[in-house]
Order: sequence, then C-alpha cells, then structure tokens
Amino acid sequence: MKKVKVQLDPPKKLLLGFMGVILLGAVLLTLPIATEDGKGLSFLNALFTATSATCVTGLVVVDTGDTFSMFGELVILSLIQVGGLGFMTFATFFFFLLGKRISLKERLLLMESLNNVSIAGIVKLVKRVLIFTAVIEMLGGIILSIRFSFDMPMGRAIYYGFFHAISNFNNAGFDLMGEYRSLTPYVDDPVVVLTVCTLITLGGLGFIVMNELYQYRETHRLSVHTKVVLLTTFIFTISATILIFIFEYGNVKTLGPLTDFGKVLGSLFHAVTPRTAGSNTLPIGDLTQSTLFLTIFLMFIGAGPGSTAGGIKITTFAVLIAAVWSQIKGNSDVVLFKKRIVIETILKALTVTLIGLFLVIIITMLLSITEKGNNFIMYLFEATSAFGTVGMSMGLTPELSPIGRVLIIFTMFAGRLGPLTIAFAIAKKRKPDAFHYTKGKIMIG
Repeated sequence: MKKVKVQLDPPKKLLLGFMGVILLGAVLLTLPIATEDGKGLSFLNALFTATSATCVTGLVVVDTGDTFSMFGELVILSLIQVGGLGFMTFATFFFFLLGKRISLKERLLLMESLNNVSIAGIVKLVKRVLIFTAVIEMLGGIILSIRFSFDMPMGRAIYYGFFHAISNFNNAGFDLMGEYRSLTPYVDDPVVVLTVCTLITLGGLGFIVMNELYQYRETHRLSVHTKVVLLTTFIFTISATILIFIFEYGNVKTLGPLTDFGKVLGSLFHAVTPRTAGSNTLPIGDLTQSTLFLTIFLMFIGAGPGSTAGGIKITTFAVLIAAVWSQIKGNSDVVLFKKRIVIETILKALTVTLIGLFLVIIITMLLSITEKGNNFIMYLFEATSAFGTVGMSMGLTPELSPIGRVLIIFTMFAGRLGPLTIAFAIAKKRKPDAFHYTKGKIMIG
C-alpha cells in the first residue's frame, strides 16, 4: 500500500508547533518537582500556565513566585523565550550549532514565523534576531540584577533580574514578586521602570524594524513599515502617558500618594505595558474607569508585527486610520509617508481587526454567562487582555471557573496565532476569478 503523505502549509505547521510546545510545557508543570509543595498542578491549571507562557501573555491562575519551584519557573521562562521568538527560530539556532543546512521548507516556515514578506536573507535575519535578543536581554538582566541586589541576596537578585528581563522583553509579564504584586513595589523606581519600559518597547517594535535600524548606518533609509511602527509607537506612548497622568492624578489608590516624578513614572509604565507586556506597577483593580477603558483600547491594538507582542498590531490600526482619513478628504488613494497603500493591505487590516473584535465580544459574552458576581468591564478587560496576549487582569483570572479557564486558554492561543495565521492565509497568492459579477451598490452611513 502506498503511504499517504499529508502536506501542511506553513501556517498549519506553526499552529501545530505551538500546540506541541504548549502540551509539553503543560506536562512538565504537572510534575511534582515543578511546584513548591511537591504536588504539581492540575492539568487544566498547567495547560493554562503553559499557554499563557508560550503565547507570552502573563495571565496566571496561580501566583508564579509563590507556587512554582525553580524547575517550574525555568520551564515557564523557557516557554516564554520559545513563544516570544517562535519555535522555528530556536530550531534554526540548533541547526546552526549542529552545522545543518537550512532547507527551503524551513526558510518558508521562518518567513511565516517572523512575518517577513520575503524569503531572501531570512537566515541572516534569524541570526540577527538571536543576537539582538541575547544582547538586549543580557543588558536588561544586568541592570535589573544590580538594582535588585539592594533588596535581596546577590544570587537571588541575578536570578530575578534575568527572569524579569526575559519576561518583559518577550512581552510576557510573568513575575516572581509573589502575592500577585507584579512590580508594584517599584512604582516610582526610575531604574526598574525605565529599564522594563525599554525592554517592553524594544520587544514590541518587531525584529524587522530592529534590523532596519541596525542597517540604517549603511542604507540611510527606512521602509514605510518601520516609519509607521516608530511613529505610532511614539504617539501611543506619549499620548497614553499624558492621559493616564490626568486620569489617575488624584486617585489615592494609584498615583495620588506619589511625588510628581513618581506619577510620571507610573503613568509611563502603564502607557507602555498594555502594549501586550502585562507587568504592572499600579494595582489594576484600583484604576479609574477611564484608565481601564484606555487600557482595553491599548491592549486590543498591541504593538508591531513580527514582534513578541500581540493585538491587531499598530500598523493595522495606522492603515485603517489612514483609510478613514483619505475618505474624509475625498482622496482615492490611501497614503502613508508618501507611499500608496494597496487595497489588499487595507482589506487585510480590516479583516484582522473585525475578527479580533468579534472574538473579544464573543468571549466577553461567554464569560458573563460562566462567571458570576463581577461587573461587565472585568469580563471585557480579561477577554481583551487574553486576545492581546497582555496578561493584565483586574483580579478575575485566579477566580475563573473551569469553563472560564478553557475560554481564556482558547483566546490566548487565538490571540497569539489567530490574526497572524489569518493574515498569512489571505496574503497567499490568489487565483484570478474565472468571472466577475455585475456591480451592485449599497448605501453606507
């Protein structure tokens, strides 16, 4: 009998690859050695934690620092690193070590994994991604280790410093501080706040952007993609910092007791972290309604494509805003930085946004049915945080019912791979239509 060989396209391979990593992580976290009490986690809680780590989300049903042993924490850290950079990037790293040649199929997978538009130079890009990651995480880890050494023994400070550097560069938001505190003890500490904000921002720019910035000294040019990412990142960070400063200035449970400088640091951190990082220096449940709504908006948008971040991506948002502005002005073309944006890109942006919006709405509705005794904004916040792979929570995550945990697991997975995979699928070369229907007119607005 002839063997039937199933051919999987790159998006399906990425999907199965992430599922495999998550299941392996879940199994490891159920082992007795993974927890402090030696009992291990239930499979559902282990699956939730592994999904959250691999999808670089940060939502937790048990506190990481209080629950897991060093073995369990290192499993989580490994899942964060693999999930943030992509398992294909790590596979390529091992291929380099073994001297193995990267095949065409593997190059195609790398192109999909890094959201690159071309296969040309993809191996060189992967090498630079690994170097960028190692250098940034090393520098961040050293700075945080030195700062933490003033509060704890040196060995623990180094461990904490590098754990939080890796977690935040990969926009995961896992922490070891215990009692679900995240980084709230360092709300007005400039070293911790500015270092973590830098790590989050660099991780959220995307490796394509970082590579172009690195090559700028030679090329002296930046693509329209990089310009859009840099400009929108700057605008979002500054405007969100100002708004949060205003919204929380008099809130005695958040910025109120801090000095003006501390208020600026607290506002800056919470302007940066919703871009899918998840760490927090202010108690989320005590934020004003206006700040919570702004945070939901920022979580849904996310950061740059091809990065460690989630959400619909800031380039998607920028393209939609540019399209709306062109309609208002009566222009036939959508233009960004004197470059015309093709209709296919606009339709992709619209598709990813609507699918993300529908997913958040459906999960919010289901959570309002399965979880009782909470207000609506908690469900919306939780669903958006999971979709955007952010990891911020108003305190609902540990209280989720088994069904609620399954819903959030699905949302985290869909948020990390769903819009991305859909974008890959619709980006493929289409076959020309055999015929065209006559035009129909629909009234809009």
